[in-house]
Amino acid sequence: MRSIQQTKSIVAQWALLVFLVISVIVAVSLGAVSIAPSDVWHIIAAKVLGQAPSVSSALTDIVWDIRIPRVLLAAIVGAGLALSGVVMQASVQNPLAEPFVLGIASGASVGAVATILFGGMVAVHGISIGVPVGAFMGAVVATVGVLLLAGIRKRMSTVRLILAGAIVSAFCTALSNLIIYLAGDAEGIQSAVFWTMGSLADAKWDGLVLPMAAVAAIIAYFMSQIRTLDALLLGEEAAITLGINATQKRRIYMGCIAFLIGVLVSQCGIIGFVGLVIPHMMRSFVGASHRHLLPMVVLFGAIFLVWADLVSRVVLVSGDLPIGIITALMGAPLFMKLLFGNSTNFGG
Repeated sequence: MRSIQQTKSIVAQWALLVFLVISVIVAVSLGAVSIAPSDVWHIIAAKVLGQAPSVSSALTDIVWDIRIPRVLLAAIVGAGLALSGVVMQASVQNPLAEPFVLGIASGASVGAVATILFGGMVAVHGISIGVPVGAFMGAVVATVGVLLLAGIRKRMSTVRLILAGAIVSAFCTALSNLIIYLAGDAEGIQSAVFWTMGSLADAKWDGLVLPMAAVAAIIAYFMSQIRTLDALLLGEEAAITLGINATQKRRIYMGCIAFLIGVLVSQCGIIGFVGLVIPHMMRSFVGASHRHLLPMVVLFGAIFLVWADLVSRVVLVSGDLPIGIITALMGAPLFMKLLFGNSTNFGG
């Protein structure tokens, strides 16, 4: 049975990887200006090999300087958000756990919005790091607040973590709205409001380094924590029986997720439902074992956000629709299907 499940998982992972590559090519090809997939391949190959593409310079600029960074950022952010969701669901043994429910993303939003509207931009070699630093600090403060609230007077439990996350999320959302309302910069307000609904429009090649490195490092770390995640999913008593300090591990994992969400939110704003829906979809297909679940979640999260970003680019003739709206419209029906359908139970 185990070998059949493992074979099924490996085949599914390769299928998702191939579909991810196809999705990237399709997403780069489509837009306000349609470009043939063969031209996209030619431009990518020429750029990678250091040659001059034979395609027109206008199409080359659209593909290489605008669309490829945006599509790659969508894949990176989707993978990171989906991974964050599955790790947090296992850590707190709650199917509704994700960075946005536990207030981490809302805290990152406060830091980033404050940076956008009130300045404090710092540049290193011409690259602005103000918003990433602000988002990271906000995520860390929100995470510390959740942990402190959950551990006041009593031993930290999963229920208290969820309740503390809801409190912090509500407070940070109100604080972000207050900052936007009180700011006097009309252009900054418009940028912050659009940013809080999620956007990948500002993706640049030099902006991919930090999120790519962060997502890769966090994926590598949690792939080494598969047995611990499986034990935490079974409950705190089971983890203690196996010699795992559940409270310590939970704090370490939430610190890693806070760092990752701070980096991702600083690049694209608030994008919801990815960390909530994708883990449940993949869990119903490959089961609860994180050895099979983590790679599937990462790949499908990347695919999901690539297609969501494509929809956000083409659905309006006049411009982009915030991607957070698209993920909510796509994610809510999927989550309802999982909730009321015949899928396996959480952790089952």
